[in-house]
Amino acid sequence: MNKSILVLSALIFLCAGFTSAQSDYKLINKIPIKGNGGWDYITMDEAANRLYVSHGNEMNVVDIATKTLVGTIPDTKGVHGIALAKDLDKGFISNGRDASVTIIELNTLKFIEKVKVTGENPDAIIYDPISHKVFTFNGRSSNSTVIDAKTNTVIGTIALTGKPEFPVNDMKGRIYVNIEDKNSISVINIKTLKVEKTFSVSPGKAPSGLAIDIKNYLLFSVCENKKMVVVDYATGKVVTTIKIGEGVDGVSFDPGLKRIYASNGEGTMTVVQEKNANTFTVLESFPTQKGARTITVNTKTHKLYLPTALYGETPAATAQNPHPRASIKPGTFTVLEIGLK
Repeated sequence: MNKSILVLSALIFLCAGFTSAQSDYKLINKIPIKGNGGWDYITMDEAANRLYVSHGNEMNVVDIATKTLVGTIPDTKGVHGIALAKDLDKGFISNGRDASVTIIELNTLKFIEKVKVTGENPDAIIYDPISHKVFTFNGRSSNSTVIDAKTNTVIGTIALTGKPEFPVNDMKGRIYVNIEDKNSISVINIKTLKVEKTFSVSPGKAPSGLAIDIKNYLLFSVCENKKMVVVDYATGKVVTTIKIGEGVDGVSFDPGLKRIYASNGEGTMTVVQEKNANTFTVLESFPTQKGARTITVNTKTHKLYLPTALYGETPAATAQNPHPRASIKPGTFTVLEIGLK
């Protein structure tokens, strides 16, 4: 090979390396939302172009086309999340502090009623459109309350093996839920309202967020020890583990791009490419903002949304409060909108 070809080959190699190191993503917008307080889950309603954002003791509703607040559902004490029953035009909001579910009309955002759950601290919540059942996952009582979404009445309680975190639905009669303090995933039969089996996520510890790839029978469980554990839910076996960032609480899967996104509270988003059911590659660690630990994806536009705020200083640890949290700066709550370049 002559010298000019060698030089050209080297330049191509360097350029290719430089290009691959660049991000596929960019921060498109920061959507400010008035009010103070903490946050938890964020949920996308793709058909209505709305985001449901838990915030303090209310649920904020944002129009993603105009980037404006179009409604607020108040009196949702310790709000965690919302289950969208689109076929019934209902939303079911989990209120951790008063152990209830607020039911609203999705179209008008009008209040319908509140229903008491059969446990303590209802956290994650999910709707099954086939059975028309809503499941709350009650963190302090290690159980799930089942609500008939048509009649708004409690129809059952499911005992769990430990503290539940996020659930997903395989749309074939099973709900899978992370059990944080047992390092496992429990499988709930929607018809019988019983736990059928439990999968280990070891070497993952303290799993929180969970996403699902229905086509390939995969679960993506993100864990406190900076691991994403990929589980084949047909067999219950761990396929692989992937290194992610610190402080993760949420994960989303985009089936169109075949990408998994872990939202890490440290201020990064781990982007993982699914090449096939057995092969995964970390594409990048995209910088977000400290506290952006939960996430949702719009699978039509491939945009991602993460709520967060600015923090003050962390107070010194005391005997009464050995793990103090930094205060949230008033008026800084926002939703990050991230998209492809």
